[in-house]
Amino acid sequence: MANIEIQEEYTELITQLKALANADNATGMSRFGISSANTLGVSGKDIRRLIVQAGHNHPLAMLLWDSGIHEARIMASLVAESRKVSPQEMETWVKDIDSWDICDLCCNNLWYKTPFAYEQALKWTYREEEYVKRAGFVLLTALAVHDKKAPDEKFVLFFPRLLAEASDERNYVKKSVNWALRQIGKRNLSLNKAAITLGEEILAQNTRSARFIATDALRELKSPQIQERLSGSRKKPTDA
Repeated sequence: MANIEIQEEYTELITQLKALANADNATGMSRFGISSANTLGVSGKDIRRLIVQAGHNHPLAMLLWDSGIHEARIMASLVAESRKVSPQEMETWVKDIDSWDICDLCCNNLWYKTPFAYEQALKWTYREEEYVKRAGFVLLTALAVHDKKAPDEKFVLFFPRLLAEASDERNYVKKSVNWALRQIGKRNLSLNKAAITLGEEILAQNTRSARFIATDALRELKSPQIQERLSGSRKKPTDA
């Protein structure tokens, strides 16, 4: 697609987004911790409807992201092409993130598909910025869910990071550590046992964030439902 066509498509999408702006929705979103900066209040359903025709279009995604508009950045995470994403682009985007939903959508829509997802996730867990650190753990969570063939060692490598960052009291960090621990522990029995052991180590830290992370994760990972699913012992319903 020629540059002028991409620019025209971008301009049309931004025009349509702005036409759907809803100040009440934007205010309501802020109550859920979503940044109100450059937020139009357009619903996720409408965002997805607008980009149906766009398909995957990396240059268009770059323009949408650079607009700084909250909903346009959601669009960018959906239309960007994972095979064309570079670590440098990921770094640029993650530095721009000012809201947990944009962080999570970039990780779950796009970044986990890149060939350097594990490397970026590990690197970001060492960063101090709240949303960058969250991105590291949410990207790890996405990999735990979607990378079905990954060996256990890829996830065990992150255990020291989960343990170290369990003391971070910031809301969006501790929730992401909890999320990652739970999803890793639900992959298979071996990782379940390892995650439970790690959860008990975290609990022993006895800080407020560590108690939140570990108590919730251990409850789920030790539950009969998870144990039965992982062991393959859940009974199938018999035919009537």
